Amino acid sequence: MNRIWHETKQAHTSSYYAATAKHQFDNGALVGHETTDVCVIGAGYTGVSAALHLAEKGYQVTVLEANQVGWGASGRNGGHVGTGQRKDQSDLETMLGQDKASLLWQFGLEAVATVESLVAKHQIDCDFKTGILHLASKAKEIPDFKAGVEHLRERYGYTQAEFLTKAQVDERVGSDKYHGGYLDSGSRHLHPLNYLLGLAKAAELAGVRFYQNSPVTHYVKGANPVVHTDQGSITAKFLVFATNGYLAGLEPRLARKIMPINNFVLATEPLPEAEARALIRDDTALQDSLFVINYWKLSGDNRLIFGGGENYTSRFPRDLKAFVQKYMLRVYPHLATKKVDYAWGGTLAITLNRMPNFGRLEPNVFYAQGYSGHGVPTATMAGKLLSEAVAGTAERFDVMASLPQPMFPGGTLLRWPGLVAGMLYYSLMDKL
Repeated sequence: MNRIWHETKQAHTSSYYAATAKHQFDNGALVGHETTDVCVIGAGYTGVSAALHLAEKGYQVTVLEANQVGWGASGRNGGHVGTGQRKDQSDLETMLGQDKASLLWQFGLEAVATVESLVAKHQIDCDFKTGILHLASKAKEIPDFKAGVEHLRERYGYTQAEFLTKAQVDERVGSDKYHGGYLDSGSRHLHPLNYLLGLAKAAELAGVRFYQNSPVTHYVKGANPVVHTDQGSITAKFLVFATNGYLAGLEPRLARKIMPINNFVLATEPLPEAEARALIRDDTALQDSLFVINYWKLSGDNRLIFGGGENYTSRFPRDLKAFVQKYMLRVYPHLATKKVDYAWGGTLAITLNRMPNFGRLEPNVFYAQGYSGHGVPTATMAGKLLSEAVAGTAERFDVMASLPQPMFPGGTLLRWPGLVAGMLYYSLMDKL
């Protein structure tokens, strides 16, 4: 038996995304006992994608969510849908060899294509847009940017990445802080909560049962696992952990492989069209190359959505608007007079090597977690691969499960001071 401490049941955070949500779920908590084919814990991208893909395969699926559908990082993030993995292809080739690195590249392309196909198939209204512009924060990074674009072209036949000089970047970005970059036209960006809610609505129409405000208190392993909440329980043939940064103490075997960290975002007041285009000429998403990256884009109503800064405690900064604004003003100092209408934070899970962590805890208990800031496409793809594994075709899932899975030194008790020391070092390197 494994237990979890109780988090307070909460409504969505007061974000721009929650304020502009296209769909709301009024599903109540689980009460009493039920049976199902697959019980999924967590209603973020991983859990909802798994549920939808499983339902389409004919499985009866029940999803338990501690708060609201999309309450966690899936409803709070920057909305970037990038190609590839969290690590560069050259690093993956060194780490894993050419064959597996090539397979991961194809998985990354499929992940973006899967998001795009789900948006189209289910007609999800989520401000779906094209392109991510990656920006070099330091002049010494320019040779690596050039080499990376050429490497993708020559080895992988990928022609949608284009290197940009400083002059070309300056034409597209209303800031002179960057030394060059590359535009990935194969990437996408979107309203992350509306995308998640659209997926969940499609899953519900496919027969998936959602229970909100139903934190799992413990579960019992076995041929038919039993999952318990405050007011009910579910007996299933298969169990899927889709908790990511909100795992808490539910499953210590998973907790040792991830570290929850907090990241923060703001949304300005709506900007006039000319001002919005002066910031981001082509309406792409943008992200810089700092270790603690800044990332931004325009919303559907021309607000600047800017993510910057993180911390590693259980508490968010007291004044979130001021906390994130200082990062925005380093890029766009002339926005100091613009009103910040929303600011919010969310918890994501990183792994020690920044590669996603897939696997089985038991033959009928699966998990995927640790997307390390690359969650929109990777978690959507994770749900697809989890559905394949549950259905008995696990070859592709097993590729991801075979990736190195180092545990944080010192386990869950000592991982925090080690991570903070490392993050502070790299933050200092960013400043230098």
